[in-house]
Amino acid sequence: MDFSHKPVLLDETIESLAVKPDGVYLDGTAGGGGHSAAILARLTTGRLICVDQDPDAIETLTRRFSDDKRVTIVQSNFSEIDSVVSELEIPSLDGVLMDIGVSSHQLDTAERGFSYHSDAPLDMRMSQSGTTAADLVNTLPFHRLVYILSAYGEEKFAKNIARMIERERAIEPITTTLRLAEIVKAAYPAAKRHDKHPARKTFQALRIAVNGELDRLSLGLDRAFDQLSQGGRLSVITFHSLEDRMVKQRMAKWCEGCVCPKDFPICVCGRTPDARLVYRKPVEASEQELAENPRSRSAKLRCCEKLRK
Repeated sequence: MDFSHKPVLLDETIESLAVKPDGVYLDGTAGGGGHSAAILARLTTGRLICVDQDPDAIETLTRRFSDDKRVTIVQSNFSEIDSVVSELEIPSLDGVLMDIGVSSHQLDTAERGFSYHSDAPLDMRMSQSGTTAADLVNTLPFHRLVYILSAYGEEKFAKNIARMIERERAIEPITTTLRLAEIVKAAYPAAKRHDKHPARKTFQALRIAVNGELDRLSLGLDRAFDQLSQGGRLSVITFHSLEDRMVKQRMAKWCEGCVCPKDFPICVCGRTPDARLVYRKPVEASEQELAENPRSRSAKLRCCEKLRK
């Protein structure tokens, strides 16, 4: 199975990493290998670790890079970067890339259950193991469903949707994507059903919950930063506001220096920044990329450089 995925912000991302020919880099969401291949093109004696939790991605990466001795492929989640680096006995990394969110392959492969456009089992597991979206929809209590839809999907009509899910699952378990999409649509006010697909936020929220995405992102950011060498860079691509806000705040924390009151004549806290921002504002897709790949519309790239090990 080909893990097709058109990498977003490709040139901008590779530029942000400032790849050194002899450096050691880790692609924490390697997918189909688009970004990885671009990193490899800039390496000579360097090394690349390709990490992904999806078995389909690992299969594709193995076919694509198995003959390249500079590449090591690991099935894992980017939140376990510290363990991956330790097991490979790598002292530190010169750069880490994390491309957060669902891939084109996962969206376009109907049977994976990520999309509300095709009828398929309600799955959404990136690792293809563990709890499914159907498990959550059919077993979680009302208040928990409301929380997930509100917190992870920023869904204004979370209570309406949760009530409708409760009612419908009592009649028959909700096991397919299109049935859930129709339930969500029925729960929406009629005037709001045609703005964007009503199920968009619900599917996003369930996907985040199924895969523990925000918790893993939080862990992954800290662990990736810890593994960087002095001058190493962390580049992160996000696709919705919850992810981007977390990345922005975490990088701002690392870049924070003196916290003494402004009226102090000298610094007494002794705090110095651990990192510097490579870009003060997130990098977004160009008009050309938007025309070629509409899924890049919500992508934001942030990057910081570690100042000391």
